[in-house]
Amino acid sequence: MALEDAKNQMDHAFTRDDPRGPSFELTFGGATSFLRRRYTKDLTDVDIAVTGVPFDQAVTNRPGTRLGPRAIREASSLQAPDAPYGWPFDVLSERTIIDYGDVAFDYANIPAFPDTLTAHIRGILDAGAASVVLGGDHYISFPILKAYAEKHGPMSLIQIDAHTDTWADDDMSRVDHGTMFYKAVKSGIVDPATSVQIGIRTTNEDTLGVNIIDAPEFHRIGPAAAAKRAREIVGDRPVYLSFDIDGLDPAFAPGTGTPVWGGLSSAQAAALLRGLAGINIQGGDVVEVSPPFDTTGATAIAGAHVATEICQLLGWRMRGGA
Repeated sequence: MALEDAKNQMDHAFTRDDPRGPSFELTFGGATSFLRRRYTKDLTDVDIAVTGVPFDQAVTNRPGTRLGPRAIREASSLQAPDAPYGWPFDVLSERTIIDYGDVAFDYANIPAFPDTLTAHIRGILDAGAASVVLGGDHYISFPILKAYAEKHGPMSLIQIDAHTDTWADDDMSRVDHGTMFYKAVKSGIVDPATSVQIGIRTTNEDTLGVNIIDAPEFHRIGPAAAAKRAREIVGDRPVYLSFDIDGLDPAFAPGTGTPVWGGLSSAQAAALLRGLAGINIQGGDVVEVSPPFDTTGATAIAGAHVATEICQLLGWRMRGGA
């Protein structure tokens, strides 16, 4: 039926009747919502709301991640006709996923941005949906985590990243994409003892008690063992998964602000994420995709796959893992 359906499907972001199932419209045309899901602000009976946060005013090196949500959506159109490969179920067919659009904020009023984003995510959670966020720079995880902690209490964090982002910064009003997890731990919204950072390959002496599987160790033990250790660390606690695209090696994700060599390959990242199936994941994000430096589109493609895998992990949790 796929070829026949493709003849009649277009602009599913607006014309889709059934919120579930694949989309066979032309991958090179049409409105580019995430995975061709319906654009809507109606959260009634929604399981997962994908939302963009086009914010990059916290970066310390190369900018451009404000354009990340748009690029990830465009890249995701290639995945929309197919069930995610290698899983025993298809979250696109089993769960109602929408594209909730981007958060609205005043780009010239940076101090107001964090509370605006927290309120945006709070609205999704209050409606009973989980959020999957397309960034944006990595600072956005801090206001997002505030909303999750309001609902679930202190969160366990699984972070895939080249950097710990726990550099000391006791000024909670500063907006910086290298200090937000320091603030998250210090403010009690992330539990360091049951959190883990994977792929780290920059020096930060004080890890605040967060468990570390750095890049050399990851390469030594492999993705399956790293995933097993991460599952043991978080246990059955509520988990937020944050994937900084610079966790991948620049060979696989050059379009990012602070690239560091020696990172994960795309294949390793896919195996790691699949290996996390069964964690009590409540939401997640993929951040730091910077299209101006993504000359081949490979980074946006990786970001789209990561976001899809986060949806699959949420679907696995929602179906009880069966």
